[in-house]
Amino acid sequence: MMAYYKTVQRILIIIFIINIAAALAKGSYGLLTSSLSMTADGLHSLFDSTSNIIGLVGISLAARPPDKEYPYGHAKFETFASLGIALLLFASCFQLALAAVNRFQNQSAPQITELSFGIMGITLLINIVVSAYEYVLGKRLKSSILVADSLHTRSDIFASLGVILGFFAVNMGYPLADPVIALLICGLILLTGLMIVRDSSRVLLDKALVEESLIVDLAKSTEGVCNCHRVRTHGMAGEVYVDMHIGVDSSLSIDAAHKVSEDVESRIKSKIPGVKDVVVHLEPKDYCEIKPGQHRNRELIK
Repeated sequence: MMAYYKTVQRILIIIFIINIAAALAKGSYGLLTSSLSMTADGLHSLFDSTSNIIGLVGISLAARPPDKEYPYGHAKFETFASLGIALLLFASCFQLALAAVNRFQNQSAPQITELSFGIMGITLLINIVVSAYEYVLGKRLKSSILVADSLHTRSDIFASLGVILGFFAVNMGYPLADPVIALLICGLILLTGLMIVRDSSRVLLDKALVEESLIVDLAKSTEGVCNCHRVRTHGMAGEVYVDMHIGVDSSLSIDAAHKVSEDVESRIKSKIPGVKDVVVHLEPKDYCEIKPGQHRNRELIK
């Protein structure tokens, strides 16, 4: 597991350096030429690098081993850090909207040069490569922080395309295209933030990660299991926890019944990727077969 966290940290550090370079290039030249959309895109890249820092902090916390206070480990700190990225996106969106509204009130045309197109074109290509690289590795490693950060970077791609289109519009005599593009970028940032919140909340609120019917079928296909119910799953991708009740023949010895539960655990772990732990509660077969509404104490059943 430590190898996973070290890999994610290394990826985030590389992308942090790239994002800082892109932010400085777009932001400084955007300010120099009074291009609101280019400055906005530079600010977006700056928040990208800030989100990398949040990701690094989150991964450092998530890498801690389980303890008495957190018996399930600290892995959800990674998901919690993803929410921090979303909050930064919302903050940048608010700032961009204010700047765009101000530009509508105080109209001024930005200076568009060949260097403006060159900087935007280069950073666009960089963002495409970085986003694809981070998303693929995030899915492969089942890292919520990498996937969230890749979506953040992906919004930079569309933002940069919008800025370039805005440059063409300004050169054609439509200076208001600059703040309009900035508002469109703002909407894109907002949408990306909402997607991150949606995905992160599913983990933090313990949304079921595996179809109950799949686990029930795997349990019932194990020799010695006559029933399976009360299936619950929680955790995050790559670290799934399963709780379940199974019915076994009441004549089995404790050792034999325990062996059945171990077989169920092994089967589920081998068939469902990402399952870290399976807790199996044993019940006697006739206990499982009591119909709903009947008392569970067999001695009271007449």
